[in-house]
Amino acid sequence: MRILIIEDDARLARLIARVLEEEHYAVDTCNDGTEGLDLVLRGIYDVAIIDWMLPGRDGPAICRAVRAARLPTAILLLTARGQLEDRVAGLDSGADDYLVKPFAFEELLARVRALGRRFTPANGDAGELRAGEIVVDTRAHVARRGSRSLDLTATEWRLLEYLLRNSGQTLTRQQILDYVWSYERDVQPSMVDVYVSYLRRKLNAPGEADPIITVRGVGYRMESTRV
Repeated sequence: MRILIIEDDARLARLIARVLEEEHYAVDTCNDGTEGLDLVLRGIYDVAIIDWMLPGRDGPAICRAVRAARLPTAILLLTARGQLEDRVAGLDSGADDYLVKPFAFEELLARVRALGRRFTPANGDAGELRAGEIVVDTRAHVARRGSRSLDLTATEWRLLEYLLRNSGQTLTRQQILDYVWSYERDVQPSMVDVYVSYLRRKLNAPGEADPIITVRGVGYRMESTRV
């Protein structure tokens, strides 16, 4: 899973990130609510861990904006407010779970794992992504179209995985760039077009419909009905 931490206590944010990274999660951090909302609205995070009190926008405001955007990102709200009415207000704002400070990191990890189980992709089980004949088995690290195996590079794999996780949704070039090349610098948006071209060559045998739809001026969409 890819996780975003929005927490203005920089020391706590680093500690949470370290604990999650030790469990092999991909983690980004942000210390400002307005910037954090911009990041989560990119649609590249499976889970967002959000503090209630933040500069810019507070946690509940971020939750409401994420839900208004209809993103499937799971949200864990952190707060020192432990009263019943506060918990209700946090959950009503769109949070999926609520953790009161101070907390044990073991409980944080358990809640993140639970959110990960609840928010698996809708187009497959926890280990399989599918659009028509195209199947990616994330456990065995195998991709195929029908009976044909797909020999993909690491970058092509991440691109196909992201398209499948968001099947039916138009993804901008910037969203794809942020997910596929998240740890690289100075990568231009034109690289997305290059790798979509590479991926199409491997996905589409003669006579097969192209499942990747180009949305002119915006980006790409994986369309299972054309597979």
